[in-house]
Amino acid sequence: MATRQGDLALLNEPVAQELLHSRHLAKLAYTWTDGTPRVVPIWFHWDGRDIVVATPPKAPKLRVLTDHSQVALTIDSNEMPYHVLLIRGTATVRMVDGVAPEYAAAAERYFGPEQGRAWIAQVAATTPQAARIAIRPAWVGLIDFETRLPSALSS
Repeated sequence: MATRQGDLALLNEPVAQELLHSRHLAKLAYTWTDGTPRVVPIWFHWDGRDIVVATPPKAPKLRVLTDHSQVALTIDSNEMPYHVLLIRGTATVRMVDGVAPEYAAAAERYFGPEQGRAWIAQVAATTPQAARIAIRPAWVGLIDFETRLPSALSS
């Protein structure tokens, strides 16, 4: 029997692991101060427990993302058959000196080792602190358009 949508065990499925280790951007969704939704594309790092993103201390999203903020994110492929990982969870925000280690790891994954390290050196020279945002999954959905279809198409 297939793992049900919402089950955290979906994070261990091959399609989810492919997306969690891919170079695809995550799309982070949160609620703004006026109650309207916001979505931003962002680099991410999967540490096996949390999805970690980082942002400069003056980023607008930090006006509303605080400890225990409820967020959602997707990571999806751009080619058919589309693969989509949907996550809802709770964010934990903490300021770190320098560059968040997970951001450095993401830079090397997205750019490759040499260019990633060069990027991190440039960021470290201009931004003495970063906000490290760890998103703990509470609900996971997976769509692969092969064995798992969106609910509107499922029987």
